[in-house]
Amino acid sequence: MTIDTPLQTYLDISTEAALAGGAVLQQYWGKLNNIQEKRPGDLVTEADQAAEQAVLEVIGRHFPQHQILAEESGHQGNQDSPYLWAIDPLDGTTNYAHQYPFSATSIALLINGVPEVGVVFDPFHQELFRAATGLGATRNRHPIQVSQTPSLANSLLVTGFAYDRRETTDNNYAEFCHLTHLTQGVRRGGSASIDLAYIACGRLDGYWERGLSTWDIAAGIVLVKEAGGRVTAYDQSPQQLASGRLLATNGHIHTALSQELMQVQPLNWSPPQ
Repeated sequence: MTIDTPLQTYLDISTEAALAGGAVLQQYWGKLNNIQEKRPGDLVTEADQAAEQAVLEVIGRHFPQHQILAEESGHQGNQDSPYLWAIDPLDGTTNYAHQYPFSATSIALLINGVPEVGVVFDPFHQELFRAATGLGATRNRHPIQVSQTPSLANSLLVTGFAYDRRETTDNNYAEFCHLTHLTQGVRRGGSASIDLAYIACGRLDGYWERGLSTWDIAAGIVLVKEAGGRVTAYDQSPQQLASGRLLATNGHIHTALSQELMQVQPLNWSPPQ
């Protein structure tokens, strides 16, 4: 990997941007006037848009030559640059719209397609998760690491459901039920970036989900890896961002969780016509 700026600098700029986005989310909390559906179950609010602009201002001021992939405004910038900023200004919009305080601003830097820097800021619990390749992972500037939970039977997992779950049988319901019976519980947080941050700091032991976008998970991937965890595809092959699927664990339960996911059969259910 060849970079023109130390990763620590990128990490610091990511932090500045995430804090700016989180400050906007706090300003709009409980004051939304415009909640829309981009598609069934996929909300967008004026807070998403304002937070994204705050993040873009910081990134653009420091790195105008880089390319951007932001949830609300899409691709922009120099598409030939090997540097790509993946930005989710409000990860957990449905939670936010209902004033359920489980949302975050998530920012990652990919270099030649590989997530190298990740910051997740949860402004409602004042938790700042940061990581960069080779620099470790922290929560509020203190080092973090994944849990030591040794088995599925002792684990607490987290997952989510894609926006198209109402229209497809590939909806994660069967996996959720199956793993609920094999573990101490399965949670559904509603914010992929926070879910991954919680894997990184040991609050949760494993996470899987489908229907994800790069901006949902790129920052969290760096956090988990730098905290000593493992991230792959469901079948333990190398994870591909474009697949929209992810398996992340503390490492100890990774093979067992993968094996269970691979054997689950879809529910015998047909979407409504």
